[in-house]
Amino acid sequence: MAISDLHGRPLGVLRLSLTARCNLACPYCCPDGQEPSGLLSQGQRCQLVTTAVGLGVHTLRLTGGEPLLHQGLEELIAALQPLRQRPAGDRRGRLATIALTSNGVLLTAERARALRAAGLDRITLSLDGGDGASVARMAGLNGGAAAGTVVLERVLAAIDHARTAGFDPALGQLKLNAVIQREANADQLLPLAALARERQLELRLIEYMDVGSRNGWRPHQVLSAAAMVERIGARWPLEPLGRPAQATASTWRYRDGGGTLAAVASITAPFCGDCNRLRVSADGVAYTCLFASAGTDLRPWLKPGQEQALAAALRALWHSRDDRYSEERQQRLATTAVPTAAHTPTSTPAEMAYLGG
Repeated sequence: MAISDLHGRPLGVLRLSLTARCNLACPYCCPDGQEPSGLLSQGQRCQLVTTAVGLGVHTLRLTGGEPLLHQGLEELIAALQPLRQRPAGDRRGRLATIALTSNGVLLTAERARALRAAGLDRITLSLDGGDGASVARMAGLNGGAAAGTVVLERVLAAIDHARTAGFDPALGQLKLNAVIQREANADQLLPLAALARERQLELRLIEYMDVGSRNGWRPHQVLSAAAMVERIGARWPLEPLGRPAQATASTWRYRDGGGTLAAVASITAPFCGDCNRLRVSADGVAYTCLFASAGTDLRPWLKPGQEQALAAALRALWHSRDDRYSEERQQRLATTAVPTAAHTPTSTPAEMAYLGG
């Protein structure tokens, strides 16, 4: 049975983090290399997903840190396939989609085939620059352009591996994410767009966000989605396709047939109004917003025989959800006298590497 929060937003997407560790050190994410204690077992993850599907979740996105560091990834996906095989209208719910977000560095040809065979539907890879120096800067690498070039080549290879394994960009099964920060990699917009067009991928541009408290976020460092799209559209004309309900990205089509471009404007054009995402960290803490400072530990109910209690806990959590942080931030920024002031949260928010983005 689908459930709704205080603003009438239904629960539809579960973002499940498998690890807080990452093999990169992107400064907008700031992973600290520390794994939280009490990681969920595979059985607990399956119990959580099964219960969430019964409450209306139709899409599962597996995240990190870097989820490819989790050695049980394929086994988890395979174990969830019975939820995919339920008929439409089944009162227990049905899981329609399993997706993965990865930086791609560890995605070998063998791993891509194994993920596809296990039942993964979609992969979104991340790349924040089109040359070695930019990639090194945005990935927090110490080796300069040479190290960045290695990562760039591995991500480009990962794109090929995923495509060969059967993830079809034309069907939305393979996409490319890029976080754009005004003073760090705004010059990479056209190179990234050209790269995505060449490989027939949808490029998803993401505004630099104030997740956590370690990345030194300031409003003036944000390059708006509108400005990003305008720059790319000046080189390759675009026509808008809009933002589907409950989607995070607005989409444009290249007029020359070069595919699509998308933009996630959490800062300048918030979409809190129809957000349907629940995030659960690798140690089983549920967060009802990406920008939350506190979560609910689900581990007391992630035990055999506690399925009804877990469902009641999730139902109560979602029914009381009132989050609209991005809309409230936009209102604050519109009235602040010092728009370039450092971000000073009133409480300590959870970091992106822990929340899973």
